[in-house]
Amino acid sequence: MTAISDLDSLLATMQPELNPGIFVFTTVLALSEVELDSVVALVVEAEGISVVMSETDALRQAIPYDFRSAWITLKVNSALEAVGLTAAFARALGDVQISCNVIAGNYHDHIFVPIDAADAALAALRSLQLASS
Repeated sequence: MTAISDLDSLLATMQPELNPGIFVFTTVLALSEVELDSVVALVVEAEGISVVMSETDALRQAIPYDFRSAWITLKVNSALEAVGLTAAFARALGDVQISCNVIAGNYHDHIFVPIDAADAALAALRSLQLASS
């Protein structure tokens, strides 16, 4: 699968997809505090390890959390060196007053939005894709 770096192609084929469930952001001081198979993403920071996981897993493990979110994956295989994709979808979401937290993987961009804004975020992203087609 070849990664796409052309912004017009990325926008026209981004295919936003809502992942089922509610996802939360939390912080742990050591990875031993969390079941690693329940982690969706993690970032090591000076203050601790930021962890994204399902709310169900956080509750089951008695891990307190801060931000409840919906997880939207852009199914297009975006190149890590592509310029403008994050800015374009962040602008589209900002235009409808939706905050987003973005994590890029090797193949896809993952967008976490407030849980109560999931449908509106998906609609805004799909509108951006249609306008770019």
